[in-house]
Amino acid sequence: MSAKIRIYLAGPLGFSEAGRHFYNTVLVPHVRGLGYDVLDPWTLTDARRIRAVQSLPYGPAKREAWRALNLEMGATNRAAIDAARAVVAVLDGTDVDSGTAAEVGYAFARGKLIVGYRGDFRLSADNEGSTVNLQVEYFIRESGGTIVDRYEDLGRTLRARRAPRRPRRAAPRRGGRPRSVR
Repeated sequence: MSAKIRIYLAGPLGFSEAGRHFYNTVLVPHVRGLGYDVLDPWTLTDARRIRAVQSLPYGPAKREAWRALNLEMGATNRAAIDAARAVVAVLDGTDVDSGTAAEVGYAFARGKLIVGYRGDFRLSADNEGSTVNLQVEYFIRESGGTIVDRYEDLGRTLRARRAPRRPRRAAPRRGGRPRSVR
């Protein structure tokens, strides 16, 4: 077992050739170079198993093979987030990738620190007060994290952040009225 802090890298970059190039030659080596153990969801499932399903002829057998593998990959990624201390989420695109948004929400619910990276300069927010989808941004900021626009700022940002703040929850009072837990 590694003594390094584990960081889960969430994001859609593995879906395109250009994204894979940046992810594999710049982002992953950069985070590893900062001294973190990278939990890379794009490598957690054996690529041969994915290729085997991709090579099946179109039809019910391929659909069922994808359904089974999808469940396995989702469970593997969930376990990796559970094993991580923090999540770095790539937020590029005209809207945050739906899988990345789900990983951000799950990481927040599990009390993980989340740092967003958005190197994409296009506008992608619900309004002028946010950088990306307001709910995604809320989870990131409430986790104790932030959003950076240069991957080079990830090291400084991760070092500056400590254990994530736990969200406050209302606790029931006698008589059924909720009260704030401090």
